[in-house]
Amino acid sequence: MTASGTATEKVVPRLFTKYREEIRAEIKDQFGIENEMAIPRLLKIVVNMGVKGAVENKSKVETAARDMATVTGQKPTVRLSRRAIAGFKLREGMPIACAVTLRRDRMWEFADRLMMVALPRIRDFRGVKSKLDGRGNYTLGISEQTIFPEIVFDRVEFQQGMDVTFVTSAPNDEQGYALLKALGMPFEDKNKE
Repeated sequence: MTASGTATEKVVPRLFTKYREEIRAEIKDQFGIENEMAIPRLLKIVVNMGVKGAVENKSKVETAARDMATVTGQKPTVRLSRRAIAGFKLREGMPIACAVTLRRDRMWEFADRLMMVALPRIRDFRGVKSKLDGRGNYTLGISEQTIFPEIVFDRVEFQQGMDVTFVTSAPNDEQGYALLKALGMPFEDKNKE
């Protein structure tokens, strides 16, 4: 209920609706899955950003966290170094990275924006590598945050890459690949030489 007393309608993410109405049935038929709960699904998306130069300039982590919050719609956690490495002038407990774990609606919205808007904006984009981790999960490396339309290019202080990990409930790479492909992940052509 809002302040005026009317109920607000919850907006279901477009990609989740597509998964629920089309993709689940396709994957169930393709792999002959009998149990509804065994159909592979997207569990979470983890976005990780290691900040280069964070040892010399601590404000870089704050800037990276701000950019990540803009892209994901969720405040990231700042990750601290676990041990000291004298050669890198790194002390234990220094902020060196930031990460966010997206679930439910934010996860579906981010996946949709990443696959349909951000990845095609990469110059000379021909698809992403199709190698999964052996357990149906997929990690994608992005070289700069400016591919996201939410980032204002003029306000970018430094180029920063990030890793995006799609964690699925798929028991193997074949089912994980089929799920991500059906969701719209632009994998490169396997037949290409």
